Amino acid sequence: MPFAVYVLGMAIFSMGTTEMMLSGLLPLLSADLSVSIPTAALLVSGFALGMAIGGPLLTVFFARLEPKRILIILLALFVVGQSIGAVAPTYAVLMVSRVIAAMAMGTFFGVAASVVVGLAGGHRRARALAVLVGGLTVSSVIGLPAATLVAQHLGWRASFWMVSIFGLLSLIGVATLVPAQRTGAGFDVRGGLRVFRSGRLWATLAANALALAAFLGIFSYISPLLTDVAGFSPAAVPFLQFLYGFGCIAGIAVGGKFADRRPHASLYLSLVVSVVVLAGFALALHSQVATVILFLAFGFVAFGANPAMTSRAMTLAGDSPLGASANTSAFNIGIAIGPWLGGLAIDAGYGFVAPVWIGVALAAASLIVALFAGRAARRPSRTLTTSDAPVLTNEGSAR
Repeated sequence: MPFAVYVLGMAIFSMGTTEMMLSGLLPLLSADLSVSIPTAALLVSGFALGMAIGGPLLTVFFARLEPKRILIILLALFVVGQSIGAVAPTYAVLMVSRVIAAMAMGTFFGVAASVVVGLAGGHRRARALAVLVGGLTVSSVIGLPAATLVAQHLGWRASFWMVSIFGLLSLIGVATLVPAQRTGAGFDVRGGLRVFRSGRLWATLAANALALAAFLGIFSYISPLLTDVAGFSPAAVPFLQFLYGFGCIAGIAVGGKFADRRPHASLYLSLVVSVVVLAGFALALHSQVATVILFLAFGFVAFGANPAMTSRAMTLAGDSPLGASANTSAFNIGIAIGPWLGGLAIDAGYGFVAPVWIGVALAAASLIVALFAGRAARRPSRTLTTSDAPVLTNEGSAR
C-alpha cells in the first residue's frame, strides 16, 4: 500500500477526532453553555449536516483544481473552523464553527477517497478505503478518549485546540508527502452527475444513511448512557471509549478483508450482526460487565460494516470524487438524523436507553434497504454510461 494512503488516513484521524469527541464532551458543553444535553447533541447533527450539504457543494466548486491542492485548502479551512470553535463565546458561534470544519471534512473525505483508490489500484479498493476509514478508527481509539481526558482536566476548549494542532500537522504532511496528480487536473462534473441516474446507487446511499443513523444516534449519547444508566463514574468513560476503539480496529480490519472478497455477503452479515449487537447493548446496560462486552462488540459492528458500504457505493458511483462525496453525505445525513431522533425520545421522557432502541430499528431498516438494492442488482439491467464509471455486471460488480 503506498505510504501516501496512510498519510491521508492520518489526516482523516485529525478530522475524525473532532467529529467523534463530542460524545465525551456533552455534559461539559451542556453545563458551560447552559443548554440541555439533547440540545448540545445537536452539535453532532450540525456537524453532520455541514458535511452532507457542504461536501458536495465544495466538491463541485473545486472541481477544476488539482486534487492535492484541494486537500491542502480543505485542511486549512478545517483548522480555521476548529480554532473558532475553541474560542466560541456562545452555542451559536460554536455551531457555526462546527459547520465550517464539517464542510471541509466532507469534501476532504470524498476527494481523498478518490485519490487513495487511484493510488492503491482497483484490486485493493476496499483495503485502501479501509485505511482511510481507519483514520476514523484511530480517532476512536486515541483521539476520542484523549479529547475526553483533556476536557475533564483542562476544559472542553483545550480539546478543540488539541485537534487544531493535529489538523495543522496533517496539513504539513499532505503538503509534503502526498503526490500531485499527474494525469490532468479536475474531473467532469456533468459526467459525474450522470451516475445518480442509478436507482441502485440511491438505494445503497439510503441504506448507508440508515446504518450510520443507528450507530451515531447511540454513540452521541454514550457518555450519559455509561454514567447515568450503566452506573460507571465519569472518570471511567475515557477508558471505556478506548476499549470501544479496539473493537473498531478489529471491525475495520475484518470488514475491509471480507468486503474485497464477498462484498454483498459481507454487507448483509454485518448489518444482521449489528441489529443483534445493538439490541443486546440495550438489554445489557444494567449490568456493567455485560455493558463492557457489548460496548466492545458495538465498536466492531459499527466500523465492520463501513468498508462494504463504502466500496459498494463507490463501485456504483464510478469512483468519481462527486460520487464519493455523495456517499459521505449519505453517511452524514444519517449521523444528523440519529442524534436528533434520540434527542426527541429523551425530551419526550423515554430516557437515555431510547436512542439505543431507535438504533436497533434503524439498523434493521438499513438491512431491508440493502437487501432491496442487492436484489435490484441481480436484475438484468445496465446503468452508468459515464466514462468515469466502471461497467456493471448483473451481480453489481465492477468489470
